[in-house]
Amino acid sequence: MSEKLKVAIVQDAPAPLAVAQGMEKVVAKTREAIEMGARVIAFGEGFLGGYPAWLDHVPAVSLWDHPGTKELHALLLAQAIRGDDPRFAQLQWAIDIAGVAVSVGGFERIRNSLYSTQFLFRPKAPVLRHRKLMLSSSERLFLGSGDGSTLEVHEAPWGRLGQLASDEHWMPLTRAAMHHAGEAVHVAAWPTLHDISMLASAHYAYEGRTFVLAAGTVQDKAEMIAGYEAAGGDGSARKLLDRLPEGQLQHGRSAIIAPDGVVLAQAGEQAEILFAELDLGEIPRGLATLDTDGQHARPDVFELRVDRRTRTGIVDVADDDAGEGETRAA
Repeated sequence: MSEKLKVAIVQDAPAPLAVAQGMEKVVAKTREAIEMGARVIAFGEGFLGGYPAWLDHVPAVSLWDHPGTKELHALLLAQAIRGDDPRFAQLQWAIDIAGVAVSVGGFERIRNSLYSTQFLFRPKAPVLRHRKLMLSSSERLFLGSGDGSTLEVHEAPWGRLGQLASDEHWMPLTRAAMHHAGEAVHVAAWPTLHDISMLASAHYAYEGRTFVLAAGTVQDKAEMIAGYEAAGGDGSARKLLDRLPEGQLQHGRSAIIAPDGVVLAQAGEQAEILFAELDLGEIPRGLATLDTDGQHARPDVFELRVDRRTRTGIVDVADDDAGEGETRAA
């Protein structure tokens, strides 16, 4: 028995740093994909705010007290998504009407810290957030690490939908936790799909017996500077951005991958919407030969414990509870 599901990856350029303009683009591209029949729509990592390409291309940004880095950090804090952000309203309305699911990466602000977050918009339901657990060495300069409280999946009528970002796909225990959730479709968000990113995405599909939407972005230097200006930047960070290489910085190469690791569709290096029709019946057929969460798991030998508590870093102990050891999170 088979069920068909049409999916899409929006491979496009974000509005770097300018989150409001980026959200307008997400809404427009989501509507375009909906009109083409897509029921699951994926955007790449950091689409809302743009991937911070200066971290990879300008070594000086890691220097202590670098003025350009400080200005860009302040801009991202000001622009970042907060809580039930009112800028979500138009996108949520479109999703409620169409009954689709949309995954988009962006910068989220919690208190005074920034997180790389995948936002999963669902029809008539709260947004699911996944805060990136594993940051690259350069990302650790300005981003916080998520905790186990955001390892969740969406229960859609056709199956379960999950999401992770870039290097998390090389974390064996994270993969095991997500495979245990029984994903039918998984969004693997990346800045660019390099060969090694494609390998990780195809491996995830084969290992988890799930369809993978490996979503990348495209972005060039001129767009980065335009986004900086649109976000209100007018300081020393412009000199930093001028030092970026000319031309394209993010190269897309998004792909839609079947549970047997076969690439069903792949994009080039320019903006496009990539579509594929998935046969969800491939999942149970594939489980006959590999089930890493079941017959191939060996729970008598291996056990994985997942701490899904929210970690705030601060715990207040009330005076009248101190002797009883009761606490409450700040």
